[in-house]
Amino acid sequence: MILNVSSRTDIPAYYLDWFFNRIKAGYVDVRNPFHEQSVSRIFFENVDAYLLITKDPRPLARRIREIDKPCVVHVTITGYHGDLEPGLPDKREVIESLREISSVIGRENVYVRYDPVLLNERYTVEYHKAAFERLASQVSDYAAHMVISFLDDCKNVRRHQAETGFRRPEADEVRGLAESFARSAERHGVMLYGCNEREILAPLGFRDSACFSQKKAFELTGRAFGSWKARNCGCVEMVDIGYYNSCPRFCKYCYANYDESRIAAHVLDHDPDSSLLSGHLWPEDVVKRRVK
Repeated sequence: MILNVSSRTDIPAYYLDWFFNRIKAGYVDVRNPFHEQSVSRIFFENVDAYLLITKDPRPLARRIREIDKPCVVHVTITGYHGDLEPGLPDKREVIESLREISSVIGRENVYVRYDPVLLNERYTVEYHKAAFERLASQVSDYAAHMVISFLDDCKNVRRHQAETGFRRPEADEVRGLAESFARSAERHGVMLYGCNEREILAPLGFRDSACFSQKKAFELTGRAFGSWKARNCGCVEMVDIGYYNSCPRFCKYCYANYDESRIAAHVLDHDPDSSLLSGHLWPEDVVKRRVK
């Protein structure tokens, strides 16, 4: 089993103590986001590897040597500023932490995500081309892979569109951006992938849409895993241990914070000693062991 830590919230930035406490305890509980009384219990003895995803890798960099299993680290670094990504650290600090992580787990296990790509009056096609080129030059010594995707329509995006004016690039803009990104990646010796953009990017020569492929999982663990059927994106099957609406960063385009009114309560409900990321088990919960 591979744990996704996490596509639902930023565990490495905000909940890293909890994660290490769960490793020490030997198990973690995860609520089904669509049926909250259904809880999966995962024992770390059944876990083969981790995918760690964050926008602020500084806490993880300080504790990366404590990670007890093979891992891949995804760090999101965009060209956006506080108008879309409030509360993020200086990108120079992010890149320095990336360097520290890479020195421990290896450049081949570090991915930099430049996503989602969106457009408005400030963030234009030419802006993104220049920002990606600059980023590729800055991270290529520490990350062997970069990942791109384009803005998806979701509840939180629609909520903030009026104030930000952002939109998904049109087809011709996607082509121009993708071709420019590919040239930058090749120039700096970085492998470029698209995240869940197979139909759009495959005709442009992108190798696949898997930002954590079955091949990569086999390289890490020596075991074969199936594909992620829930998303049909080409990635390996994973189990996400995160919790929606629990990231206090409030990025304007975030799909995981689909109900921002609930974030404060979920953050307050967090107990680093609980088996759950937010709150505790209820008497009516049905807890079942998950082994794959």
